[in-house]
Amino acid sequence: MNRFLLGAPALFAFLSCASAAPSSTPASVAEAPRVAVPVEKAVAVRSERPTRKQLVRRIVPHNVRLVVTEGGKSRRTASGVVIGTDRTADGVASYVITNAHAVDVEDLKAPRMIITQERQAELSEYPVEVVATGKVPEMDLALLRVPGVELEPAELADDTELELGEDVVVAACPFGKSLSLSGGMLSQVEWDRESKRPKMVKTDAPIGYGASGGGIFSLETGKLLAIVEGYRTAKVGFAVAEKDYSFDVPMPGETFAAPTSKVRGFLESKGYGRLLNRASEGGVGQTAQR
Repeated sequence: MNRFLLGAPALFAFLSCASAAPSSTPASVAEAPRVAVPVEKAVAVRSERPTRKQLVRRIVPHNVRLVVTEGGKSRRTASGVVIGTDRTADGVASYVITNAHAVDVEDLKAPRMIITQERQAELSEYPVEVVATGKVPEMDLALLRVPGVELEPAELADDTELELGEDVVVAACPFGKSLSLSGGMLSQVEWDRESKRPKMVKTDAPIGYGASGGGIFSLETGKLLAIVEGYRTAKVGFAVAEKDYSFDVPMPGETFAAPTSKVRGFLESKGYGRLLNRASEGGVGQTAQR
């Protein structure tokens, strides 16, 4: 009997503490308002940045294949990038930047020069004329005029956008075939100490013969960073049936190109700076009407 009576107050005290425990929680914590997280807004901000596929789709229409023919036969192939359009009283025209050595036709008697664009199974072909050339090797650039057609031009990157290690894609038509893409990074940016501008860049993206004049584009912005000028090669030799053979192969990381600062200087010196002015106004970067 005594044990029961002695235990009852203890049990009552325990039950009282247990039932009072919730009330010991501060009212301010229990009644704190919940903050709504703007999930939809955060997702919308992230979706504004284009995906890799969207950027590539945006880059592809800027590029063309250059073909020099004679007597109906292909004599030379290269690549090029559309960099502007022009509307005058004579009509519309587009302009393509490529290499000066690619349009050198002094060794041909009756050359014909065209550019082509391929969209899946559809091939478009346009005659072109050379309107400006630089001196090789200091300024290995040339400007082509494509009369009567409005092509989609690339947007040129600023000098500050050329950063070492930036992810890039090279768009070109090696070996005279369809447009091909190769990925890599800017492996070198050489700056001019006097002008404080880039004067040469390199990429480790693999390319092949005929990629001269192709564009190097940023995979972050889709802007044109440089125009491929050439690449260093290594001679590989082997013997077959007691005969020696050799051929040149591109060296990795030794593809060099003219940065957009060089392209701008070339256009301004040749009297085509208006193409750059229209690009800054947004008139050049619009989608072409086909």
